[in-house]
Amino acid sequence: MFELFTSMMKEEWRVHSTMFGSLSFALFPVLIFGIALMGSFLLPLMRTTLPAGNLTMIVHANYLMLGIMVGAFGLLGNEVMNRRFGQASFLSYSARSLPLSDRFIFTNFVVKDTIYYFFLWVFPFGFGYILASPFTGVLIADALFLLLTLTLSFLFGLCGVFFLSTVYAWSKPVLLLLLLVLGAGIGGLSALAGLNPALFFPPLLLNSAFSWTNLLLSCAVLAALFGISLLLFNPESVGSEKKYKNSFTPLMERFGFLPNPPLAAKDIIDLYRSGSMVGQTIFSFILPLGVIWFFLSLMDRFFPPHGLLFLFAITTGVIASTMYTWVTMFDTFGPYACLPVTVSTLIASKLTTFSILQLIPAAFIAVVAVLSGEAAVLVPAVVLGISVSFYAVSVMAWLCGLSPNELVYDVKVLFVYLVLVGIVITLFTSVAFANPSYALSAVILAVPAWWFVEKAKIRWDAVDPAGF
Repeated sequence: MFELFTSMMKEEWRVHSTMFGSLSFALFPVLIFGIALMGSFLLPLMRTTLPAGNLTMIVHANYLMLGIMVGAFGLLGNEVMNRRFGQASFLSYSARSLPLSDRFIFTNFVVKDTIYYFFLWVFPFGFGYILASPFTGVLIADALFLLLTLTLSFLFGLCGVFFLSTVYAWSKPVLLLLLLVLGAGIGGLSALAGLNPALFFPPLLLNSAFSWTNLLLSCAVLAALFGISLLLFNPESVGSEKKYKNSFTPLMERFGFLPNPPLAAKDIIDLYRSGSMVGQTIFSFILPLGVIWFFLSLMDRFFPPHGLLFLFAITTGVIASTMYTWVTMFDTFGPYACLPVTVSTLIASKLTTFSILQLIPAAFIAVVAVLSGEAAVLVPAVVLGISVSFYAVSVMAWLCGLSPNELVYDVKVLFVYLVLVGIVITLFTSVAFANPSYALSAVILAVPAWWFVEKAKIRWDAVDPAGF
């Protein structure tokens, strides 16, 4: 097993370093380390406006969400050997030619991804905090303990979504029933205890009051989630035959009012037939935002009236912008090279499909506004969230073209994206906090969004597409 594991680790590094260059990709964890190191020296200033306990909660929530998003393995139960790797000859596809079982390869793949992303995302942040601790008055033991609880938060997100996505691949009705039972249990616990369910998150309980019992219990839950997931994994479903009736022509006619209706119809069909329309919505959108809402609601008293909803709307907009990655992950420009289609045409088509998908975050923000008793500011919240989403996706299209899934780990791309989107988020968060009606001014983001999209078309038409 160890030989296959080490080979997979080398393969993962080679894939990323080939796409971004060895130095550029190696600098990505350095960027995370630098953010943590500099942020540690700002802690005294941050604590004047936000208590230390709330800062700890925010960091743990971020790593739980990161684990959820990394753990959303694209509904691995059906397509880990196929859709994730396409036509490339990866080790994960070697079950077809080597005397290795699917389950053995799959186990190595999951362990590899867990360790790989730990050193890519979690360890650099924890190491930055540890290195700054002698200068900030934090005990080394406390800094190491934070790394432990952050690791547990990351693993809870990863293993939890891994478990849910495997159940989804195994039986969709069972997943629905499981989510209903889980929701009812959380609601019942909240009603009986009168506390936010997020307070019962095991890494947070461990961070606030360490005990070996809590640590062992957390590890046991993680082991159970991981073990059950492997047992439920059905390798025989990989490559299973599916039959669909022809829906291309009806969809193309329905989308006749859009530019390039055939391309928009193809994108929607790809999303539906791959299971991403439901799976991505649950695992990459609703689940992370549900976690964010639970943790943000714990800090409601620190926000002005309606502030929590507007902050959540902005967060929803940023996450909704990643829907662009949903519609760009199925194909590359190569197969279109023999057609009278340019890269800019495909970018416009993908953004059109992205615009259709924005019905999901708009409805989600509206539902949250109603359920939280904020229906009076529903329209400004929706306008703010969707405006931020379109602005963020325009920046993404300009920076990444048709390859946002790949270029996200290019440190230069990530840095520019964080700066451009971060400035807008800061500005419009302040505007919305000042007066809910001012959030409607976010429609002005349509201007820079249009500018970035036009620049993206010019930029990527001038680049020779890979794959020829």
